[in-house]
Amino acid sequence: MSRNRTIVPCNVTLDRREFVRRTGLGAAGIGVAGSVLSGLTASQLSACGHSRRRRPNIIFIMADDLGYGDLGCYGQEKVHTPHIDRLAAEGMRFTDHYAGSTVCAPSRCSLMTGFHTGHTYIRGNKAVQPEGQHPIPAESVTVARLLREAGYVTGAAGKWGLGPPGSEGDPINQGFDWFYGYNCQREAHFYYPEHLWENDSRIVLEGNLDGGRETFSHDLIAEKTLEFIRRNSDHPFFLYVPFTIPHAEIVVPEDSLAEYRGTFPETPYIGSHYGSHETPRAAFAGMVTRMDRDVGRIRTLLEKLGIAGDTLIIFTSDNGPHLEGGHDPRFFGSSGPLRGFKRDLYEGGIRVPMVAWWPGTITAGTESAHVSAFWDFLPTACELAGIEPPAETDGISYLPELLGRGGQSEHDHLYWEFHEQGRKQAVRMGEWKGVRLNVRLDPDGPIELYDLGTDLAEEHDVAADHPAIVREVRRIMAEAHTPSELFPFIDAEGG
Repeated sequence: MSRNRTIVPCNVTLDRREFVRRTGLGAAGIGVAGSVLSGLTASQLSACGHSRRRRPNIIFIMADDLGYGDLGCYGQEKVHTPHIDRLAAEGMRFTDHYAGSTVCAPSRCSLMTGFHTGHTYIRGNKAVQPEGQHPIPAESVTVARLLREAGYVTGAAGKWGLGPPGSEGDPINQGFDWFYGYNCQREAHFYYPEHLWENDSRIVLEGNLDGGRETFSHDLIAEKTLEFIRRNSDHPFFLYVPFTIPHAEIVVPEDSLAEYRGTFPETPYIGSHYGSHETPRAAFAGMVTRMDRDVGRIRTLLEKLGIAGDTLIIFTSDNGPHLEGGHDPRFFGSSGPLRGFKRDLYEGGIRVPMVAWWPGTITAGTESAHVSAFWDFLPTACELAGIEPPAETDGISYLPELLGRGGQSEHDHLYWEFHEQGRKQAVRMGEWKGVRLNVRLDPDGPIELYDLGTDLAEEHDVAADHPAIVREVRRIMAEAHTPSELFPFIDAEGG
């Protein structure tokens, strides 16, 4: 695991004595501080937004099951996403960013705690009755807890999935000052729920009782998101917005459905777990565009409040596109040029869009091929806040990449494991990608090898041609996985 270097974030203006206090150089460090500060060029200071005197607000927006190819800025042609596309045009678009996992709970755990799924506490979806998922431990070091200790106001609006109400994993017990939305992933499958949660209060939605469909949950979550920003615009905040769109079920209010009705050939979806829909393609497109509209409302509010230049927005997705509830990801090209979908460890299941927008700090219209993953967010947020990340983390801060100042550290490799469908492992190492299936029954089974530089679609297994690379991938798979009593991975671990 990596230990990351802490720097003073560029958005904070420091004199020499304050630099010494922050960095712990001691009395003799004033001269060092002077040389470090004077060694920065004017262009570096300008690029870092050195004139600002407050630490940046951090808004992390995460769609649910949005594919790499579902946004216009990533090649989508059927669904309109003008507001997210504008963030990309005025910010930075990442081409090689990865989710923590290929399903919800472990991906979110990776994001919150800074570990890949060989080290995370939650490594799969594990239900708790009557509501919620298995909780992360009370002692978890989450990004919200770290930022709150650093003086940030912390809030979350959307889907949680890391511990039922009142448990040690409840978001208000994991560093969040405020939470609104779905605690439980299963409840979040449906957009007209009978209740949501605000902190520890169960909020009954009267119009949705007894099968009513009066209140579309996404709209409430979006409004509460805007309210949080208004309440906290005068001091630094961290706002985590895990929207539930476009996870199944496929449904959207009429005003969004109307934009696409009659646009696509349709096959009605006959529901079972998820509700039926006469025009599922139009509904999916309407869902994504509705979410995009609300991303635009967040941006507009920041500009109206005069804090856009002090705010970093990151937009991404928790994993690849799903195949449920009538959604047709092949029709929309939701995986873009990538192979696979949600629950795959091929690129389509784990490579996700990521857009970063910070006006005046991130150079507009930039594209980054920096290889990064969800577990990098925690050290990045710490560096933004001017605090040291935990000593134990799999993450590497990508703040240097955002600022375009050079010196970005790189991963030797990325690792994933998945606890469904016979168990799977994957490693990305440079342009090489290794995948192993059916690990539970055959832990030493064959490894598929792909050269992403020439075969992004992972169509040609070249393992036989590169035995040394395969051996290195096998070594990483063995070392990156640590046993888990909660999520045993092979039969020898009790699985």
